Order: sequence, then C-alpha cells, then structure tokens
Amino acid sequence: MHPIIYDVAVSLDGFISGPSGDVSLFAHEGPVVEDYNTRLASYATAIMGRSTYEFGYSFGLKPGQNPYPHMETIVFSQSIGDLKDSEVSLCRSATVGVVEKLKATAEGPIYLCGGGLFAGWLLNKGLINRIVLKRAPFVYGNGVSLFGGATAPRQFRKIASKAYDNGYALEEFET
Repeated sequence: MHPIIYDVAVSLDGFISGPSGDVSLFAHEGPVVEDYNTRLASYATAIMGRSTYEFGYSFGLKPGQNPYPHMETIVFSQSIGDLKDSEVSLCRSATVGVVEKLKATAEGPIYLCGGGLFAGWLLNKGLINRIVLKRAPFVYGNGVSLFGGATAPRQFRKIASKAYDNGYALEEFET
C-alpha cells in the first residue's frame, strides 16, 4: 500500500494560494524548489481536484495535458468537462474505496497536488499518510486554505524539519 503525501507550499496563516489564486509570493527558484523537485521525481502518481487542475490553465497547461508527465495523473471531479485526447485520468466519484484501491495499486508514492477542499476531504477520511509543508515566511490573509473545510481532528507526528536561508521551513509529518 503506497502512501498519499500532501507536499505543498503554505503561508504562515495556512493558505496554499492567496486571493484569486495568487501564488506569486511563494518561492519559484532556489534550494526549497530544488528539494521539492527532487521529491517530485520520487512520486509515481499525482492526484488533484478540478480546481487545482484548472489552476494550471493560467500557467499554460492545456485541457487534458498531464502537468506531471513522469507520473500517472488523476483528476477527481464530478463537474470538469470532458477532456478530449486526455493524458490524465478522470475520476468522477471520489470514495474511500476508490482512493484505497488507488493506494493499493499505485506503482509508488502518491502525490496530493494542491489541496483545499479535496485535501480536506482526504484528511477527514483519514487517507493522507504524510504531509510535507514548505512553510513560507509571509501571510496571505485570505485565499485557499490548506485543508478547505476539514473538520475532523487528525493527529500527526513531526518526522523531519529543515530551515532554509530564505526563511522557508520544511516540515514533514506522518500519521
């Protein structure tokens, strides 16, 4: 069974993007990004919700294009339109059973890309095994929260941390 790893940049106040999807304050180069790219290469499957997938359109991603060509990518959405000639798989029904089957059949670790509501749902169902936070040294004040509307308490234990010269802190947690 492979773990779901939520590997995400987050502001000090818990937002993975600011108002209107603003990610301009997050680091886009340097050691924190290099370490992220190294981890990214170790993941076999990427999962995300519709909003995260469509967020990529503003950065040149075309509908149906795989943002992570070295990974199998699955978009969980009941409302996304048909993606013709798609390089990604669509899952129209996110259930615990579907996610558990994915964890059992994936060829390696599963990268939870993005978050918000989908991450909150996975957290509430106890399906996230590891959280890797790239904690950024700023406050957005508003935007997309790390876990959307999650309400179920979950206990994690810190297993690693690393400080960067640019003020970022990497924190890794497991269930």
